[in-house]
This record gives sequence, structure tokens and C-alpha cells, in this order.
Amino acid sequence: MGDNGGTGGTGTRGATADPTWVRSPRRARVRRFLRAVPVLMIVGGIGYDLATPPAFTAVPLFAAAPLVAAPFFTARTTLVAGLAAVLAVVGLRLHSGVLHEAPAITETVTLITVSGLALLINRVVRRSGERLASARGIAETAQRAVLPTPAERIGGLRVAARYEAAQADAFIGGDLFAVQDTPYGVRLVVGDVRGKGMGAVEAVAVVLGAFREAAEQESSLEGVTQRLERALAREGTRRDGLDAFEGFTTAVLAEVPRGEGVVRVVNRGHPDPLLLYAGGSLEPLEPAEPALPLGMADLGAWPDRAEQVPYPPGATLLFYTDGLSEARDATGAFYDPAVGLAGRDFEGPEELLDALVDDVRRHTGGGATDDLALLAVSRPPAHAAEHRA
Repeated sequence: MGDNGGTGGTGTRGATADPTWVRSPRRARVRRFLRAVPVLMIVGGIGYDLATPPAFTAVPLFAAAPLVAAPFFTARTTLVAGLAAVLAVVGLRLHSGVLHEAPAITETVTLITVSGLALLINRVVRRSGERLASARGIAETAQRAVLPTPAERIGGLRVAARYEAAQADAFIGGDLFAVQDTPYGVRLVVGDVRGKGMGAVEAVAVVLGAFREAAEQESSLEGVTQRLERALAREGTRRDGLDAFEGFTTAVLAEVPRGEGVVRVVNRGHPDPLLLYAGGSLEPLEPAEPALPLGMADLGAWPDRAEQVPYPPGATLLFYTDGLSEARDATGAFYDPAVGLAGRDFEGPEELLDALVDDVRRHTGGGATDDLALLAVSRPPAHAAEHRA
């Protein structure tokens, strides 16, 4: 009871704001090359002009230098690139003794005009960047409000969570998770809302709000599941049906009661969690009977039944959304977490999630097409628990 409870969140730590596959080494090399292009163009243009007959001109290279600098450099550097291009042409034409002729004057005026346009482009890009930064800040704030980062220890368990957006500068989508220390033990939910955009975000807020309340009040995990079902049904009715509201949610709920060494699981159409044992063996927690996702009670009704399995010291529960299990490589093959993690041992939940994100990045080549939510919950080894006692 000494650990503070918490609810779901972004990944460790700040992963959402800077997706792993966005900051690739290849992209960093491309950016460095682009920043060197203006200098290369001016130097290359001077060499080309000196090495070719007077009928040939390097003005296109000089004109491109400030235009390339505009989106990548400050206004001052863009101005320097423009001035360097103009001075290069003036110097070359002085060297040739034709500075006073009409073609040379036209080239100089052209470069001055292009440099002015480059400064205008730089200003537009900078303003757009400021608006994007503001939008990103708002999105990150919204994500932290809806999916706050969980505590590293909750109810005696070690917890790690990760939300990886498939698109750069994207934040919260339809994937969700939450962990909460309750009078009945540690309870958690991981889910995936149908659809994208603000409708999915609103559905995430509904599911998580219902979970936080029900997890404290309901005496059984089945009761928590039914509260989520009713919350989605109410919201769907309020919005004139599920087509107007993202009410289709796959979810898996789990409960780790104190002192019992077990975990109880209710799976509503979600990818099966994995139970990883110390030493590298693992077990998919497959439900005895498949169940429809939350929000589809109109298509069938049956009582939820929590399935109980041993949860020994040193073991880790891994919950994930289909952004992991449906990640494809170049041939279209899916990533199988059970195969990818078999035989591997991890120091803790953070290291497990780091390895998974790296695996997905390698498997997809950095081209993930769906958001990815991961939640790992570890029981401390027996000797660690005895030491704390």
C-alpha cells in the first residue's frame, strides 16, 4: 500500500513527443546534407563558371543557394547565402570584364530578387513552425491530461508504458491504457478505439473515465467491464448511435489482487496479453471463449468471466494494441511478439518496452502505419520482495 497509484500514460519518457522512428540516423544525415547544400552550390557555381565558356552561366546554382537555405536556416543565414550568391556573380563578371553588360546586370538583379523571395519564404516557414510548435504543445498537453504517465511503481508492481504515434508530430489517437491501485488490488485496462481523430480521442476519454471510477467501486473485474460497456452505450445513445460515436473498443482488463500471486483477465476482442517468466519463457493468455469488443452488446450478450492464471515473482505481464501485432515488414509479414520475445530475458519492464520498440522499428523499416500502445507490469523477484519486507 506504500506505492502511489497512477493511471495510464505516455511512454517512457517523452517517447510520444519524439517517436523513435522519426529521429532515424538516415534522416539526420539527410538534414546535415541539406544544410551544406547552399555552400556547395555557391562553391560549385564559381568553379563551373570559371571552367566553362562565357555562353554558359552558373546563375541557376547561385539562385538555388538562398532558396535551399530558407527552410533550414535562420533569416540571417538565408540573407548571407543570398549576399554570397550576388557577390559571387559580381566578382565573376568583374573578373571577366563584363559587369557593365546587360546579361551581367540581369543576372545580378535576378539573384537579388530571388534572395528577397528566399527571405520571405524563410519568414513564412518560421511562422508555420511556430504555429506547429504551439499545436504540438497543445496536443501534448491534451495527451497528458487524457493519458497521464503512470507511476513507475503501483501497488508493489513495476510499471512501464509507451505510446508511439505512427505519424510524426502526432500525439494521442485511439489507443489507451490505464493502471490504478484500488481496494481490490492493481487494476488495469489496455484498449483500442475504432477510428481516428477527435472522435477516437473522445471515446478514449469516456473509457478511461469510466474505468477510473469503476475500478474503485466494483468488487469484481467483471463488474468493471460491464461499467465500461454501459458507459459506451450511453455515449453512443447520446450521439445518435455508434456511427456518430467511436463506440467500438477492443479491450483487455486485468486485476492483480494483493498477496495472491495470480492475475485475473477479461478480454473483449483484444490481442492476447503475454506473460513472460523469468528465464525467457512466455505464455499467451488466450481467453477460453472469444468475446466481442466493448460497445457491441447489441450483437450479442453473455456474462463476462475473468480467467485466473498464476503470476509468479519475477514475471512480467505485457499488454499491447494491434499496432504491435499488425506491424508489417516489406514483404507484408506481421511482427509476432511471442516469437520475437521468446527466450529473451529483460531486467525490467522499461527494458522490455525498449526492446519491443526497437524490434518494431527494425521489422517495419521505420514505416509503422498504426499507433502503438504498450504496457508492461512486473512482479518483483521473490528475493527483492523479501528484502523490502
